[in-house]
Amino acid sequence: MSHEEPQVLKGTLDLMILKSLRHGAVHGYGVVKWIRETTEEAMTIDDGALYPALHRLEARRLIASDWGVSENNRKAKYYHLTRRGEKHLQKEISRWQRISQAVWKVVNASE
Repeated sequence: MSHEEPQVLKGTLDLMILKSLRHGAVHGYGVVKWIRETTEEAMTIDDGALYPALHRLEARRLIASDWGVSENNRKAKYYHLTRRGEKHLQKEISRWQRISQAVWKVVNASE
């Protein structure tokens, strides 16, 4: 039996990143850690997916960044939601709630 990790569906990585930043600025590792812990380790995000997504969200002005010092006393880039990002997150949460409810209805439909 295969124990494959769930793959991140298109559009969900951005949603998870935005949600992870909702309560304050976090560096890249903090984003990955929050997603891993929140999904009870069902999803892990590698650097090859995370950093392009962070740059894309920053280019769209949904997040912004500042340099700071991490817990390890190392220079780190901290990301935070912008007002525009918060509005976008609200829309995406609503959209994913509708999609997930519709898919759940199909999954639970009697044959």
